[in-house]
Amino acid sequence: MGISRRKLLRAGALAPIAAGLGAAMAPEMAAQQPPQRPLPEAFEKLKPLGERVKKISNEELQARIAQAQKLMSEAKPRFDALYVTPGSTQYYFTGIRWGGGERLMALTIPRKGEPFLVCPAFEEGRLRELVRWPMEIRAWQEDASPYALVAKTLAERGVRTGRIGVNETNPFFFCDGLRKAAPGLQYTSGDPITIGCRGRKTAHELELMALANEATCNAIQAAFSALREGMTQREVSGLVAQGHQRQGVGGGGLVLFGEWAALPHGTTKPQTLKEGDVVLADCGTSVEGYASDITRTTVFGKASDRVKRAFETVRKAQDAALEAAQHGKLSGSVDDAARKVITDAGFGKGYEQFTHRLGHGIGLDGHEHPYLVKGSKTVLAPGMTFSNEPGIYIVGEFGVRCEDVMAITENGPAKLLSPGFASSLERPFD
Repeated sequence: MGISRRKLLRAGALAPIAAGLGAAMAPEMAAQQPPQRPLPEAFEKLKPLGERVKKISNEELQARIAQAQKLMSEAKPRFDALYVTPGSTQYYFTGIRWGGGERLMALTIPRKGEPFLVCPAFEEGRLRELVRWPMEIRAWQEDASPYALVAKTLAERGVRTGRIGVNETNPFFFCDGLRKAAPGLQYTSGDPITIGCRGRKTAHELELMALANEATCNAIQAAFSALREGMTQREVSGLVAQGHQRQGVGGGGLVLFGEWAALPHGTTKPQTLKEGDVVLADCGTSVEGYASDITRTTVFGKASDRVKRAFETVRKAQDAALEAAQHGKLSGSVDDAARKVITDAGFGKGYEQFTHRLGHGIGLDGHEHPYLVKGSKTVLAPGMTFSNEPGIYIVGEFGVRCEDVMAITENGPAKLLSPGFASSLERPFD
């Protein structure tokens, strides 16, 4: 998926924390820092998630591999193997997190038989520590071809011809290397397999996502309780990071004030909070790798009638989207339902003031397939999870966005994975 602008901005929110750690190691620098304000009582109430977090079991991981093999067999034409390099999909199937680099560490899942891993020989010991259940590991030396080793191991499993699904985030050179080593195989997108598995979450995955979204709501609520005139957006995003830390997770957020909230993914310009400003916080964390994505908009002081009306319209659009997001419907129809509410209220047509799609899939990646965008034709199915984030953005004035995560159910409207929609502009968590 790459590193999105939103992810970079969220990562930036951790800078105040890092700065604090640096000051702790250098007393002479700490003396130059302004005194820390005591945190509001809301932060004291935040507790680590602790035993509420249940790890994904080895049995669940193995069931995912079995499901991938089932989908490979059912595909027309069928797949003969799936080739996955480090990233969220490899983690999904193995529970192993592995850094990037130019040396190949690949998971290959044949349509029949056991999966195997290929890694650099000098990394074999570390990989054996991380592997969750007995799995064959083939190691390659620095002067050897890892791609020839993958091809050889596939051939030993009877895969010398046929279709190989390649995970969409595999770097090109990892795919090209295997193609040259095994030219008799056909290489194609592995999306029907990977999205077919990852797109529909299990009950356990939904529980982890609900915990992540709860933690983010708690962190934003605590940060909003500390708003004061003259704060910068970086100070508020730092408070969101501290709110997550107190719950035992890492997280941060994009925070925008006033007219800059009309730019959905922010600005590089410094901002200082003043009376009457809209405050928009788009924040997230992860629990066992499963992401949250919550946006809350409030106002510092008294809101204008125009801002209030925009907020009420956005909330109605969220309601319409939740109702439209039902099993068997097309993904594009959910965007249509939300956009109609905003258009009918007089806030522009098309993308004029609601400038982006309604939502994105979410799970191990903050943004993943499928997407809720006009014209998209994914048939919604139980267990699919999406952000529901309509917004109204009036350049030079303000922006309003409300965002929650929802899951498609067997019957009826989607189910929220956050504690609840924002109740009002002035009290977004009550």
